[in-house]
Formats: sequence, structure tokens, C-alpha cells
Amino acid sequence: MLRKTLFKKILVGFAFSPNLKANIFTSLRLANSLEANIFFVHVGNKTQAKEKTFDEILSDSPVQPKFIKVLWEEGEPVPTILKLCDKNKIDLLLLGAVQRENVLKFYVGSIARKITRKAPCSVLLLIKPSIEGVPSKHVVVNAINEPNTEKTIKAAFEFSFLMNIPNITLVGEISQSKVNVTADDDESLKKVTEIKEGLNNEEKNRYDEILLKIPDALKENKKIQSQSIFGARGYSIGHYAKVARADLLVLNSEVKGSSFVSRIFPKDLEHILSELPTDTLIIKNSIA
Repeated sequence: MLRKTLFKKILVGFAFSPNLKANIFTSLRLANSLEANIFFVHVGNKTQAKEKTFDEILSDSPVQPKFIKVLWEEGEPVPTILKLCDKNKIDLLLLGAVQRENVLKFYVGSIARKITRKAPCSVLLLIKPSIEGVPSKHVVVNAINEPNTEKTIKAAFEFSFLMNIPNITLVGEISQSKVNVTADDDESLKKVTEIKEGLNNEEKNRYDEILLKIPDALKENKKIQSQSIFGARGYSIGHYAKVARADLLVLNSEVKGSSFVSRIFPKDLEHILSELPTDTLIIKNSIA
């Protein structure tokens, strides 16, 4: 039996920026599709002008989830957002982000990155919110060979099902170090090709085994593909998502027994957050 929703409670950090309306509308559409309760939080001074602006945008939205709560908090953004996630038992944290780390604004850039590092829940980083709904068409899922990958792939299928996203590509990154041959002549080039073909076949079999465990209802009317790529972890899948023009990139979180920070933020994954290729969903390990 399918779960009604992956994420029962969503928290959205917002600032009074030019993207405010787009961020609110996008968040409301997401909460409505996921049938989730949504909490909006602003960390900063609450004024009548701010409240009026927010309420007017909220009332203008053609989509109105059943439960909406607005929180106004004083304090520093990072610890305040994290505290509210814990207090309200949030399942998904939505944050506005920028594609390049050298652009720093409230709730974007380094602020979003710091919150993401310590978040106790799954995180969705949005780089392209829109006032008018633009249907997502393609999800790229991190299918790297790690213990939590199967949960991540299942979560991606459930999210795609609820959001009516028709195309899913499983992408497994293979370290170039597994090909321990220098292709400097025809014979060695042939050897490299054979090794890569063998690794690709192994990965394809692994993807197929995982897909067999995904409920048929989640795969119905979906175009499902798989792709193995050789290169540096983080950079490779980010580049692939960008070239494939994916609307969403779904990543693993921590491996059991390791901290969330140490597993999702090794040096080779810093590239993902410093130059986001698209909207990025990081799945918390506790999702079953």
C-alpha cells in the first residue's frame, strides 16, 4: 500500500526578496501535491507592512493547502530554522538557494548551505521558483553503490509519483580509480573498454534489482532509465543533471552510524552546493 505522503510537515524559510511571491506559490503547490502541512517562517522583525505583504501574496495563491501556519521569529537564521525543524517535527525543509556560492543573500548561498549541513530532516533547495506552475519532467537520482541508495531511489519514485513527474534516470557514479589501466596504446585502450563495460554491466544489474523492489504503481506511466558515469563523485552527477536539463536532482543522505554532515558533505560533494545544477532534494536517512 502506498503512503499518502512522503512529507507530512514542510517548513519554508522566507525573506522579503524579489522572489518572495514565486517562493510562496511554489511552496504552496508542493505542499498541496504532497498533501502536507506547511509552515512558513521569517527570522527577523515582524512589522505590519511585512505581515500585510505576506498575507496578500498568500491569499492570491490559487492553491491553498488545508494547513498553513506562519511563524515570525527573532534571532540568527541558522540556529532558529534548525530549532523550529526539531520543535515542529518537520519532514522537509525548503530553502531558496543560488547556483553560485559567491552570491550571498538572506536564506540563500552560504546561509542555505549552513542550514542544509545541520538539518535534522530532508532538504529541498530551490533555485528556480515560479509564480506560474511549470510541470517538472525529469528527475535524476543518485544511484551510487551505498547502503542508503535503495531508500533514496524509492523516495525519489514516491516523490515523482506524487508530483506527476514522468521521467526518472538513475545515475551511478563510478570512480575512475576502478579503471587501473593507462590507455596509451591500442591494447591498453581495449583493456580499459573491457573493464568499463564490465563495471557498467554490474551497475546495470544492481539498478535492475533495486527497481524490482519499487512498487509497480510508482513505476506506472514512467520512463525509467539508468546511466553509469565515470568521474569524481559530486561533480559528475551534478554535471550530468545539468546537461540532461533535469528539473530535480535527488541525493543520498547519511549512512547508518555516520553523521548527516560527514556523509553528504565530503569534499567531493561540495561542488553540488557551491554550484547547484538544478533544484536539489537531499533525502534524510530516516525515511523508510
